[in-house]
Amino acid sequence: MVSDVDRGPIASDLIFPKPVFVPKIWGGRKLETEFGYDIPDGTVGECWAISAHPNGDCAVEGGLFDGRCLSDLWDNEPELFGGARGDRFPLLIKILDACDYLSVQVHPDDAYAAEHEDGSLGKSECWYILEADPDARIMIGQRAKDRAEFAEMVEQRRWDELLNEIPIRAGDFFDITPGTVHAVKGALILEVQQSSDVTYRVYDFDRRQHDGSLRELHLAQSLDVIDFSAPLLTSGEVTVPEVGGITPLMSCRYFDVERVRVHEGKPVALAQDKPFMCVSVIDGKGGSVSAGEGPAHALSKGSHFVAPATSGDLTFSGALELVVSWANEK
Repeated sequence: MVSDVDRGPIASDLIFPKPVFVPKIWGGRKLETEFGYDIPDGTVGECWAISAHPNGDCAVEGGLFDGRCLSDLWDNEPELFGGARGDRFPLLIKILDACDYLSVQVHPDDAYAAEHEDGSLGKSECWYILEADPDARIMIGQRAKDRAEFAEMVEQRRWDELLNEIPIRAGDFFDITPGTVHAVKGALILEVQQSSDVTYRVYDFDRRQHDGSLRELHLAQSLDVIDFSAPLLTSGEVTVPEVGGITPLMSCRYFDVERVRVHEGKPVALAQDKPFMCVSVIDGKGGSVSAGEGPAHALSKGSHFVAPATSGDLTFSGALELVVSWANEK
């Protein structure tokens, strides 16, 4: 560990994690073609861009903490995160390449996950649609009134009756709370979520893996956690007005999410008054400079970084579109 004496003011620099890539049966190659990432062969579905989860703990690239994992920084450098509480880094930022349908799935809340998934966090998440095919669709929500009716409709494979399916386009945003049945096809998605890897599959379109086996389903757990009272969405259109380049997308007990747009010749300042912020560049090219003593950084589509509590306010220039998120204390 580097001591505070050795570190000096450089600890105000931004933290750039190295993404972790996850092969998925429903993935494609757009993480390479659209973002320029060096991804493994085959169908790659997920880029874990900012993660300290044990299933994909990002190492830092460059700077004082080069080579150290994000979980290590969380555990041993608390000043970077403003003394935020918790035994684990609370957020996980992903890009999804949903070339084919994700499984029809649902996630548990904290209480259920803690009891049934070895102390895991639950999974509250949100999706910002980066790109969408002309026929792209999201399944979000279901029409059964209770678990008995849901189980019956699943057994009878009455998917069209059961699932609420709507078209999507770039710029749509969806808040996917625990208990929400969902799936998607034909889109690139920026996901902000709790740091959890718990998914219960209801249906997987009878797809077979490379070894010929079907992926495991989790109907019993799904029935336990589905929210049968949730209203059905009809659109993911963002209607909140943009002010000074910033559009609030959501705020919940776990995190806040904003979209930030920067235009040439019109820099945008972002106050760093949070314990830390996660920043993802989803389009464009430009730069950032902090009010702290860290260096300026060139940014482009596919860049992701953590702005620590010590960074000071950030100023972005160029032509950029960003998604910024931060954790909330429960």
